[in-house]
Amino acid sequence: MSVDIGGRLRFIRARHKLSQRELAKRAGVTNSTISLIESNQMNPSVGALKRILDGIPMGLAEFFALEPETRRKIFYRAEELTEVGKKPISYRQVGDNLFGRSLQILKERYEPGSDTGRVHLVHEGEEGGIVISGKLEVTVEDERRILNPGDAYYFESRRPHRFRCVGGKACEVISACTPPTF
Repeated sequence: MSVDIGGRLRFIRARHKLSQRELAKRAGVTNSTISLIESNQMNPSVGALKRILDGIPMGLAEFFALEPETRRKIFYRAEELTEVGKKPISYRQVGDNLFGRSLQILKERYEPGSDTGRVHLVHEGEEGGIVISGKLEVTVEDERRILNPGDAYYFESRRPHRFRCVGGKACEVISACTPPTF
């Protein structure tokens, strides 16, 4: 029997309303470690998993015994979207329980001048989005574009990438990625 440790950790972290960064800080590990575990690119040792769960706090027995709800919610009001980002970038996720799900949908908001960081993001999967308002600079490897409302992007997430709000007003994007990465 195979256990989806990454999906289970993502589910529990979201249930406790913790960002990957916050959990990493509490557990004394890097943010990338949490990301790699949640995307099932890294299988933690029992000791490492215990240290991470201590940051919630939760024991190993509870971690493996917890099962997500069997009946999934279908519709979400705007106020029910789960914040998984950190200012100045907001990521509002459709659904708080992505355990066992293969798609993540986000309403993103980038404040003027904000970006995802100088270090480009890299993870498995695919992602795409449509700019709703403002201007978003998207860099994928050595390609860079400024996208306006109505423009879109879609690429393999293992290609190094970065997002940045350009211009004087906030940028909003509706995006999806598979598998879920937050």
